[in-house]
Amino acid sequence: MPAQTAYDAVIVGGGHNGLVAAAYLARAGRSVLVLERAAVTGGAAVSTRPFAGVDARLSRYSYLVSLLPGSIVRDLGLSFAVRKRTVSSYTPYGTGGLLVGAGRTRESFAALTGDDREYEAWRAFYELTGRVARRVFPTLTEPLPTRAGLRALIDDDAAWRELFDEPIGVAVERRFRHDLVRGVVLTDALIGTFADAHDPGLVQNRCFLYHVIGGGTGDWDVPVGGMGALTDALADAARAAGAEIATRHEVTRIATDGTAAEVGYRTEHGDGTDGTVAAHHVLVNAAPRELARLLGDEPPVPAPEGAQFKVNMLLRRLPRLKDTSVDPRDAFAGTFHISEGYGQLATAYREAAGGRLPTAPPSEIYCHSLTDPSILGPGPAARGLHTLTLFGLHTPARLFAGDNDGTRAELLARTLAELDSRLAEPIADCLATDADGAPCVEAKTPLDVERELGMPGGHIFHRDLSFPYATEDTGRWGVETRHANVLLCGAGAVRGGGVSGVPGHNAAMAVLGR
Repeated sequence: MPAQTAYDAVIVGGGHNGLVAAAYLARAGRSVLVLERAAVTGGAAVSTRPFAGVDARLSRYSYLVSLLPGSIVRDLGLSFAVRKRTVSSYTPYGTGGLLVGAGRTRESFAALTGDDREYEAWRAFYELTGRVARRVFPTLTEPLPTRAGLRALIDDDAAWRELFDEPIGVAVERRFRHDLVRGVVLTDALIGTFADAHDPGLVQNRCFLYHVIGGGTGDWDVPVGGMGALTDALADAARAAGAEIATRHEVTRIATDGTAAEVGYRTEHGDGTDGTVAAHHVLVNAAPRELARLLGDEPPVPAPEGAQFKVNMLLRRLPRLKDTSVDPRDAFAGTFHISEGYGQLATAYREAAGGRLPTAPPSEIYCHSLTDPSILGPGPAARGLHTLTLFGLHTPARLFAGDNDGTRAELLARTLAELDSRLAEPIADCLATDADGAPCVEAKTPLDVERELGMPGGHIFHRDLSFPYATEDTGRWGVETRHANVLLCGAGAVRGGGVSGVPGHNAAMAVLGR
């Protein structure tokens, strides 16, 4: 139970953004209470041992770090580090494939396409996104710029047109000729987002932007110790600063007059006691749709819908590839693209939009333990075990509504069959087994994510992403709501999405008037 009856700030949800907000506010001398419905903090950024009797801590839902500003790590004194991957990506194609990284990028492009044209186009495009990243990323922890202000800061008409004004598919088709190269570029516009390359709403552009600006470089790094190492460090920092964290406390309602608020909660201890606590500010690390429910408001429309398929695996060994020119340790160290050619992505989208599971589900995999073996206990490490994390695209929640369990099993079978078609041996032959003799593989659909994490529709961004500039209803920091003392501090804020801590930081700055 909370130690007090009133706090300067009550934070709803102990995910990483809520913990960032708690740490900043507590360090500023505010009394802070975090209410978290689960037994542990971390939300989607947690590490667990999902396989019985196996000492391997997998990043269960979110798995790589790009958007976390170094300033947050420094400000909060976090004991947390990331490691660079030596390979950016590998995409099998025919009997060969495209390897980006390991000093082989140019030769791999030439082997795939026959000359250097696609490589030069690739380099030019990512030089452009790099320039945008260096200008935009530092603004994420500042008050929102206007659209005109951000455009002036970028100071590149071509970049603005391709990333902010016209569907990203136009730029991809204008710049690249090869179907596979086009697909690899497009994937960053689709992770966690259900859209076509030419969607006029530009949700795919917004997704792409957040995937290429992280750290000012667009790099996606491996969290040492797994994603839970970050949220554990954040929880430690919040507590050390004086914040109180109450787990197994589910918030049931928020009442406010714009100046003072009352937060109702239900505990899972003993008789499930109901209680209330007063607050000057309430920071909500939950989706805007969930906030509306807590306030008793009409939910925003349309309802969010997640579209990702998450699979965690533990292997006895890495599988051999059909492409013998690439070492599996290189192929799986980066992002291993499966059925993500440009045409394949378009077909999968059309099938899913039509209410059918993709025939050839697109997905991508990486092996955390190749870059950071610390997530493996001594036994699994000595046996040479490895983790694989798979993220499937174009699998919207609607496809699972009728039979979540059956559809999950069918999609898993199709997804692993696509992977097998690129391997020289079935992935099933490489799976480790748990203490009960079962294969070490678990799969999560959007409906599973909704049930386990409370994300409406299983949408990992809480709602469609926004461009990182102000509009007439965003407020100064992009965290404001219609109630002056109720703020969003989660992925549904402007400049939310991904493991970044940015919304938590910005909500704290709004409270502190900075």
